[in-house]
Amino acid sequence: MILLRKGKEEDMQIVSDLAERIWPATYGEYISEEQIRYMLNLMYNQGELLSQLEKGYAFLIASEENKDAGFACYSIIDAVNDIYKLHKIYVLPEMHGKGVGKILMNEVVNLAKRNGGKSLELNVNKNNKAKDFYLKAGFKIKESVTLNIGNGFVMDDYVMELELS
Repeated sequence: MILLRKGKEEDMQIVSDLAERIWPATYGEYISEEQIRYMLNLMYNQGELLSQLEKGYAFLIASEENKDAGFACYSIIDAVNDIYKLHKIYVLPEMHGKGVGKILMNEVVNLAKRNGGKSLELNVNKNNKAKDFYLKAGFKIKESVTLNIGNGFVMDDYVMELELS
């Protein structure tokens, strides 16, 4: 059975460790190892993750049989228009197809709705097959963006949106 728990300060190392295991398999086919390392160091260092917690980002960690299997992170990004953003959702490759991603996604959607959210946005790399998972979940492509993340690297993403009302 898949269980979810709210991520706390002491869980941020678990989030970082999971990202280290997941990202090479997820992005290795279309992003260089150098860019993967750069992005992991930029986005998953303890200082950055703790800063996100302090800013009100909520983390959910999924586990099966006491083994951490994946995580999600979301926050409100526009309080006036009640727009939430799914910043991160990752599942260990060996856990794909077991419903972990769907459980994490459903929980984020339910929590955003419960808090009055009107829509949920996310960014996904244009080459990431997770795009199909999001389309199946009801997300629509809102726009295409190229984000400069420094060190000569960019993120070539779709911004996707799910209406919650």
